[in-house]
Amino acid sequence: MKIFLDTASIKSIKFYNDMGLIDGVTTNPSLLSKEKGNPHSIMKSISNMIDGDVSLEVIGTTYSEMIKEGHTLKLYGDNVVVKCPMTPDGLIACKKLTNENIPVNITLIFSANQAMLAAKSGAKYVSPFIGRLDDVGNDGINLINEIKQIFQNYDYGTQILVASVRHPIHVIQSAKIGADAITIPPIILDKMIKHNLTSIGLNNFLSDWKKIK
Repeated sequence: MKIFLDTASIKSIKFYNDMGLIDGVTTNPSLLSKEKGNPHSIMKSISNMIDGDVSLEVIGTTYSEMIKEGHTLKLYGDNVVVKCPMTPDGLIACKKLTNENIPVNITLIFSANQAMLAAKSGAKYVSPFIGRLDDVGNDGINLINEIKQIFQNYDYGTQILVASVRHPIHVIQSAKIGADAITIPPIILDKMIKHNLTSIGLNNFLSDWKKIK
């Protein structure tokens, strides 16, 4: 399963990319608004840093605005994937951009129906928001199961990019299902790296070595 970092922080992207952990990056207007500096410069820097796909989101709501923005965002790098919302206009933009060989990530997916329609419109990725479903009492992971089965039944080429991840267990559950990719914030990736027993074991090794010396 590919791991994407869900952030617009250049510092975080470099930190985890140096470990070889990042297969791509996803951003959105909310994440960009949290960073200092020009958002256009940030998006360009991210695209240059990462070899894998970088999802950059449109802010227009009509298909004509999304298509225009999609062309502009694509100029940031060959690895840019244009992120469009799961709306009628978003699907029209997805079909048009895909026909122009500009890959699209349809975001804000909350049902298997939406994922299936996004796939039929030509999306490279669908982004189901599992954490937000959990927040309102639904089963986000079950949605990944449903989408996976449908995509396998009909051999859709669209990839499942799990989003809105709340904790490391979401990552394991998604990997067991066979999701193609997952996008996680830096705080979750940090939790995946660390374990109390690892820290205790390392401290014991160092302590024992000092006794030898």
